[in-house]
Amino acid sequence: MYKGLSLSTNKVALLKVSMLAATACFSAMTQADEPNWKGNPVYGTVSLAAGFTPDPWVQDLQAGGGREVTSSLAPGCKGFINYSRPDVDFNFSGSSAVVYIHVESDADTTLVVNAPDGRWYCNDDFIGLNPMVIFQNPREGQYNIWVGVHGAAELHSAKLKVTEVKPAMR
Repeated sequence: MYKGLSLSTNKVALLKVSMLAATACFSAMTQADEPNWKGNPVYGTVSLAAGFTPDPWVQDLQAGGGREVTSSLAPGCKGFINYSRPDVDFNFSGSSAVVYIHVESDADTTLVVNAPDGRWYCNDDFIGLNPMVIFQNPREGQYNIWVGVHGAAELHSAKLKVTEVKPAMR
């Protein structure tokens, strides 16, 4: 014990319980601020192995949602998304040099990806107003993908693309 500090066994136990409760509360607050990557994806799940065909894989969807994501999630995160569940879950297997996840739309779209390593990756305006996230030597596992809309809680038509071939820079 520290000099001059005397705590009874009950007070020490109470202090430990209080510290655990505070830690659990902080952890719950942190997870509540993240989009729900465990939710059932709006447009389903796709499983692709390295060398997949056709390449690119394309999903038509409505980009956007009712809640704004911020850079507190990860650098570059912005746009309005559906926080309750991803747009698409992409399961990747095999070994590839690179996987590109990008969006094509007439609207200003954003991209939010929760990768198999548990980290968040975001982009806005990689090719014009269209976002892209690039994974060098991508890990096998599940990538949870949200396509957002920059600046407003609106929905806009978009194409989500997953490819191993570098997209054309327009």
